[in-house]
Formats: sequence, structure tokens, C-alpha cells
Amino acid sequence: MKLAIIGYGKMGHEVERVARERGHEIVSIIDINNRKDFDSKGFMSAEAAIEFSRPDSALKNFKECFDRNMPLVTGTTGVWYKHLDDVRETVINNKLTFFYASNFSIGVNVLFAVNRFLARIMNGLPQYNVEIEEVHHVHKLDSPSGTGITIAEGIINNIDRKRRWVEASGVSSDDLVIHSLRDGETPGIHEIVYESDVDVIRVKHDAKNRSGFALGAVLAAEFIRTKKGFFTMNDMLNL
Repeated sequence: MKLAIIGYGKMGHEVERVARERGHEIVSIIDINNRKDFDSKGFMSAEAAIEFSRPDSALKNFKECFDRNMPLVTGTTGVWYKHLDDVRETVINNKLTFFYASNFSIGVNVLFAVNRFLARIMNGLPQYNVEIEEVHHVHKLDSPSGTGITIAEGIINNIDRKRRWVEASGVSSDDLVIHSLRDGETPGIHEIVYESDVDVIRVKHDAKNRSGFALGAVLAAEFIRTKKGFFTMNDMLNL
């Protein structure tokens, strides 16, 4: 495939490396200093764009792609999520192609599925309280992470006694607490902890490096190559 990369930080470089290893051609790389290249022949020749940028740049990048009918895979997390329904509506109404994930790691998406299944079981066991612990590198801008929020939503949607997620400390038993730590260059650790008076159940995913995230994004670009619509990892992995 001919691929464009939007955002050329550490993830952008890793996406480039993985894409080339899989035999794809990188025809355009757009970062903060060359946004005019959205109109370049290279970008317009791409079959899909993969975007890992800043939370405050994501919606602008989406619009650039949507205006050019460019299939888009995004791994940017953060504040743009509050516009997710609007983005979905734009994609569907205009027959565009958009693939979004809070985390492109195959293992993390298995964790999401396990989390939902476990939460349904724990809904009937009120003696267990549940919290989420996550650790990311110090460069990560959003807190909690998109991954942490996705885990939290999977719990809230399946456990009646949890109504909302909060950071650091809860004010009532209805709160699902997410503890977010930013430490060094940690790629990402996420742990779901159920605790009662007699035992503790822990489910954990620990990313070794960024390669798994980049691979998932490139696989997503391959997945949407001939498709129209709004897609997630659940579609690609049949979860």
C-alpha cells in the first residue's frame, strides 16, 4: 500500500519502520512544519493515512483527510473524544473511511474483551471493589489515557454499582478510580484490580515497546483498504 503518516514523533517513526518492513511505501510524512503538504501529490496518492499527533491537532487533521476523501487511521487520544459522535456522523453521512482506537495493541484489545467479560461476572459480587492502575511515559499528554478510559467504560457499562470514573480518589462507592502515573519512558502498563476483604484479582497488560501499537495501526490501514465506514479494533479482531 501507499501510506501517508501524519505526526512524526516517536510513534510516527515507529509506524514508518513497521510499514516499510511489511512492504508498504511511505509517500508522504506530514508534521507541524509542513501542513501545506496535505495538498501535495504525494499525500493525494496515498491509499490511507495513519495519524498519531497531539490531542489538540487531531480534529484539524481529520478534517484535512475528510476534505480529500482520504481513508484515515488515528491513534491520537485525548480531548477530541468528546467529539467522537460528531466524527462518526460525518464519516457515515459522507461515506468516508475512518478507523479509531484508543490503543492499537492486539494484546490490549484482548484485555478490553477480558475486562468486559470479567466485569459482567463481578457485577454479581458486590464484595469486590474495582480500581484501574496505569503507568505511561512522561511525554504522554492526556491523563487518564484513552486506554484507561476504555477500560473504565467497559467496567461501568457492566457493573451496576459503578456510575462514573474519577482520577486519583473517589468521593463515593459509585466512583471507579483510575490511578494514573507518568514515569520515565514506560510504553504503557494497565492493570484492573478487584479487591475484597479476603483476596485480590489482578488483570494486567504490560507493553514492552511501541512496536505493538505501530503494528496494530498498520494492520488497521490494511483492513480499511477497500472499505467505507467507521471502524474500531472490535471490527478488525472480531471482538
